[in-house]
Amino acid sequence: MALINHCCVWRAEGKDCQPWACCIASGFHLVTALLRPPQAAALAVRYASKKTGGSSKNLGGKSPGKRFGIKKMEGHYVHAGNILGTQRHFRWHPGAHVGLGKKKYLYALEEGTVRYTKEVYVPHPNNSEAVDLVTKLPKGAVLYKTFVHVVPAKPEGTFKLVAML
Repeated sequence: MALINHCCVWRAEGKDCQPWACCIASGFHLVTALLRPPQAAALAVRYASKKTGGSSKNLGGKSPGKRFGIKKMEGHYVHAGNILGTQRHFRWHPGAHVGLGKKKYLYALEEGTVRYTKEVYVPHPNNSEAVDLVTKLPKGAVLYKTFVHVVPAKPEGTFKLVAML
């Protein structure tokens, strides 16, 4: 037990008292020390060092695909308005009877059959980006563009005389 201040009865009576003798003789401090609640020590509260609930990192790859690509292949029959292909960057270019949508979607303007062609790309001399691209290519290399066409099912310029026969 720790040393307790001796404010015992002997001192109150004016008698000379020693700390240990006083406590042992009267038992005053012993009883009060046992009945007194313990002094509140400084409590250390420990908080969590990591948040719970998992991580919000590394979420890449969990989004669904955008389904870009060709929707109608060579030789497929399409109606006007059918989507022929979707693309993020120009991979296929609109040809005859093919329109270009808002997000570079290719769609049929007429009813008919789908055809794909590759044509040599010669950039306009005023287009500096295209000229830079061509000059960086090896000598003799040729650039091609893929065009999507729709061949109409009905012939366009028929004479009335032929239709009457």
